[in-house]
Order: sequence, then C-alpha cells, then structure tokens
Amino acid sequence: MLIDKYEADNIFEKVPGLTLKMSPKLAAIDRVLDDDELYGMIRHDLAQRRPKTRSAGRHSTPVEVILRMLAVRHLYAWSYEVTEQEVSDSLVLRQFCRVYFQSVPDHTTLCKWARLIQPETLTAFNERLLELAVESKLTRGRKLRMDGMVVESNIHHPTDSSLLADGVRVLGRTLTRARQWCGAPLDLPPRLFRNRTRSAKKAARQISKGSRQGKAAIQAHYRHLLEVAQASVKQAHQVLQALQTQAQTEGQRLIDTFHTFLPLLEQVIDQTRRRILANEEVPAAEKVLSLFEPHTDIIRRGKVNKPTEFGHKVWLGEVEGGFIAQHHVLQGNPADDQQWLPTLDQHRDCFGHPPWQASADRGVHSADNEQRAQDRGVKRVILPQPGKKTAARRQHERQRWFWRGRRFHAGVEGRISVISRKHGLDRCRDKGWQGFQRWVGWGVIANNLTMMGKGQAG
Repeated sequence: MLIDKYEADNIFEKVPGLTLKMSPKLAAIDRVLDDDELYGMIRHDLAQRRPKTRSAGRHSTPVEVILRMLAVRHLYAWSYEVTEQEVSDSLVLRQFCRVYFQSVPDHTTLCKWARLIQPETLTAFNERLLELAVESKLTRGRKLRMDGMVVESNIHHPTDSSLLADGVRVLGRTLTRARQWCGAPLDLPPRLFRNRTRSAKKAARQISKGSRQGKAAIQAHYRHLLEVAQASVKQAHQVLQALQTQAQTEGQRLIDTFHTFLPLLEQVIDQTRRRILANEEVPAAEKVLSLFEPHTDIIRRGKVNKPTEFGHKVWLGEVEGGFIAQHHVLQGNPADDQQWLPTLDQHRDCFGHPPWQASADRGVHSADNEQRAQDRGVKRVILPQPGKKTAARRQHERQRWFWRGRRFHAGVEGRISVISRKHGLDRCRDKGWQGFQRWVGWGVIANNLTMMGKGQAG
C-alpha cells in the first residue's frame, strides 16, 4: 500500500549541535519540496505501479522519501547506490529526505519507483517550480535566452562490426537460456542452441585490425561476420517459433528478448551489406547506432573537438535568475531556427506574457523569425545575422542594447556547462527513450532547485 510519509521526527532535537549543519541552500530546497502540488504529481505516478497500490499490500517506501531522495540524487549527480549510502550515513540528509531513523530504501527499490515517474510529470513539476520562483520574486520571465546542447546516450562508439558482434552475443546468451529452460520439452536439435559469440568476436577483432590488411581483406572478414550473424538470426527464429507454441509463462521473457533484438540485428545486417559490400550511402535516419539504445540519433554540429555526437539534441529556454523554463528533447537533428517560435509561444503560455527580450545564436537568425517575434510582443530581438552584413545591419547590431543583449545571451553557455558537469546532463545513464527524457527532466529540475535554494537563502 502506498503511504505518504513517515511520522515526523526532528533528528536535530535529539542530537545537540546539529541545528546549523543543514546549509541555507539545502534548507531552502527543503521548504520548496514541501509544496503539496509537487508532492501530488509524484504520488499520482507512483500509484500506478499496481492496480491496488493505493489501498492494499504491505506499506511502501513513503512518497515523500522517494521524491526527496531522487531530488538529492540529481542535485549531486550520484548513482542510486551512492545516494543510498550517503543518505544512510548523513543525519542531515536523513532529515532532508524525511527518512529520520527509519531504514533507508535500497537502491534497487528506489530505481524501480523512479521508473514510474513519467517525463510529462517532470515537465509539469518544473512548471510548478517556475510558479514558485515567480511568487518568490526570483524571476519574472522578462528575458529569455535559448540554445541547444547534446546529451549523449550511454553507448560505445558505433561501428558495423561491433553492432553485429553485440547482436550475436545477445542472441547467443538468449539461446543458451532457452536451451536450459526448454531444450528437452521442445525436442529441438542441439545445433539450434549454438552460441556463436566467440566466432563473432574473432571476426570483429580481425576487422578492427583491417587498416593493415587492405579493403579486400576487410570485406572478407565482414562477409564472414555477416554469415555468423545470419546463422544466429536463423537459429533464433526457429527457437522463437517453438517457444510461441508453449503455454508456459516462464518463456515469455525469452520471447520478448527475441522480439526486441531480432529486428534490430536484421536491420544492422542490412545496413552493413549496403555500406560495406555495396558501398552505398545509408541515410542517418535508417541507421541503428545501438542495439540497447536504438532511439539514439547522429548529431553533427560542426564542433572541432567532437564533430559527431551520439544521443539527442536538447533545446533549452532560460530566463533571468538562472531558471531553465523549457527543455525539449528533439528527435533527429532539426535546425535550430525551427525552435525559435515554439519556444516563444510556450514562454507566453508559462508566464502569461511574452518575454521583453529574447535572444539566440546566429544559427536561428532569419528576417521572418525577427518579424514574427516582434509580432508576438517581443520588444528586443537579439538574433545576430551570420555572413556578410549590410551597412544598415551592422549599424543595427552595434546599438548598445543589442550588444548588451549579446553579453546576457552568452550566459546560456555557462548554464549548459553547469548542468552538464554538476547535474549529469553530459551523458544519460537511464535506459530507453522514456528514460532519456526522464533523465533530462530531472537534470533541469535539479538546476532549478539549486537556483531557488541560492535565491531564497540569499
């Protein structure tokens, strides 16, 4: 049964001398998380775990504890294991997380609860934080600066050979489990359960050394690796067909694994044939970059130190006070200028008025974007024009208000640096598309909680 909180118990009253141990910033965040609306959003998602989670079963970890431990995790960019350990060892964090002298939930328990929270809930959570920031007069939403960043997926650098080897490895271990569970009842020949992982790894190693062997030798090794992968796929299809004829529920996890990875490996086989053997250019949208994070996109932004990134572009809208008012996880690699008007519209919906000043990089500039922003009520539009400029345009951008707006806009790069280093938005550690959006949402919330703590402790 889902419970709300433990009975209140002030640790500081029992341990003299600890009253001043909680920092003013953490104490301010503690007061913010007492908001009933924030609590209600998280409780609604956690209540969806089982049909009778609200009313039946043993007592769960309290909703209040889950919310605050997840906030602590992302405030300090800890793992679930480190979060459990740090909260257990710190009286201050026990008080902050409302655990008191109860047992701290295990990291696996916390992880299972965290997966229930939906990305849409975190977006609404962040909007409520902005309302509280406006009520506290920490921001008014008068200045808006926008920029994009890339959050990388937690994958290795993708190559066709490594993807094929990964696919054979996953199918091989699944076939081994299928043989242990249902080899005799299904009366299938042992050859169908052969694990070809070692052959695939050997071929992949030969390909990695191919720069010294020539193109013909590399293609020969690829043909061999493709044969190994195709043989594994054929075995998996036959075992899957046999599994689906059984009524036992124990084999459902094996069936789900086959259904997940077989189409992906077949797509990798197809793209390898086209790229390596047929010398065909495969569009980025048709490529598989990871069998475990298939949602990953190829992002090319022209960065000298990192020309190609693998993850998703995230578009941010930051207002004065350091608060990130908007975040959008984008699919593919859309142009930045497409995000200008939707961001302005959402800002108006959030704050009830358009920003007095809006700025972005030169990649967003267009005469249409400038005019339509002014039509929406933006008084100062800071969009520097790329390339060669007319004398009138140069004069426009030399105005004092324009270059002061450019100086304000430069701060968004610092904000991106902070949330990447401090709140873990350099690389997503959660799995799947939903997990990716959830990770970004918590990172933005952690930043805004930090800014509210600084502002109120101030």
